[in-house]
Amino acid sequence: MTGLQLCHRFYDRAVAPLLAGVPHAAGLLGDGSEVLGFDDAVSPDHDFGPRAQVFVTSAADAERAEAALTRLPPRFEDVPVAFVRGSRLGGAAHHQVEVVTAPRFFTDLIGRDPVDGMTTADWLTTPTQRLATLTGGAVFHDPEGALARRRAALEWYPDDVWRYVLAAAWLRVSQEEAFVGRTGSVGDDLGSALVTARVARDLVRLAFLVERRWAPYGKWLGSAFARLPLAGRVGPHLTAAVRAAGWRDREAALCAAQRELAVATNRLGLADPVDPEPRRFYTRDLRVLFGDRFTSALVDRVHDPEVRALIVRLDHGRPTLPGAIDQAVDSVEILTRPDRCRAATGLLGPDPEQGA
Repeated sequence: MTGLQLCHRFYDRAVAPLLAGVPHAAGLLGDGSEVLGFDDAVSPDHDFGPRAQVFVTSAADAERAEAALTRLPPRFEDVPVAFVRGSRLGGAAHHQVEVVTAPRFFTDLIGRDPVDGMTTADWLTTPTQRLATLTGGAVFHDPEGALARRRAALEWYPDDVWRYVLAAAWLRVSQEEAFVGRTGSVGDDLGSALVTARVARDLVRLAFLVERRWAPYGKWLGSAFARLPLAGRVGPHLTAAVRAAGWRDREAALCAAQRELAVATNRLGLADPVDPEPRRFYTRDLRVLFGDRFTSALVDRVHDPEVRALIVRLDHGRPTLPGAIDQAVDSVEILTRPDRCRAATGLLGPDPEQGA
């Protein structure tokens, strides 16, 4: 039984009967490997027991729910109901049914209640790993649609924001794609392997953008990628690239993966088509895709003034853009804290909410 299945049964059989007469919604969203469906017998996440969130709309209903939940059984299907979760409650065992309002829950995780609307700044400072766990997981009970409305608001980027983050993803790839061969050609095999791994990771994240799926955090990035429709065409090339013993093979495999993603990007119709074939890197004996060609094509189709304000054009009209928070920052200490993500807005360019 998966963690989600256990938690759903726990809600249906143990929690819901206690909450009869208390208006609420319920589900399992937010942090946790079981929310993403990647828990197993070896790693049932860090909670080791059934849990849920109960969403109420008033303080009075919260008090009624909390009082009712004191009558939860000590065990459910031979699993402890009360268990220690991190440092909460001073390390004392306690049931893990969180009673909270929907606005508070979503604001705590992403800094905003999405039912109020997501601004460009909101989208760009919300890590995809958070969006994955809020649109994933499971809803157990939602009679008024409180969860459905919020999850629908977070389903995917507006088209021009999507173009922007795709453009930034291709720009990241273009900035290092030639280094795979350049490092290898001077005998730096470790350097070539390291760059290959970095580019491969960027291509994996790019695949999520192409497939309109939110990428999870690093532990489950490869597992979630394997479930994407594109994985069958892109994955073997990426595997070959990171396992290759020489830089020529790494370069060839990465070019093949990039070509597949280039074709898939063209199919989206978000920009004018770009030739997906890799080519010689100027006069050097290296092959690359020149991913920034897709960057230019995508930003040329951005019309939203707030998004356009984040795009800077350098010499020869080439665009530069840092992208979303998890394209510009790779720190757990930032990406897991909405306040720190928003504080990092300056790294992403002018804040459109300030009219810059």
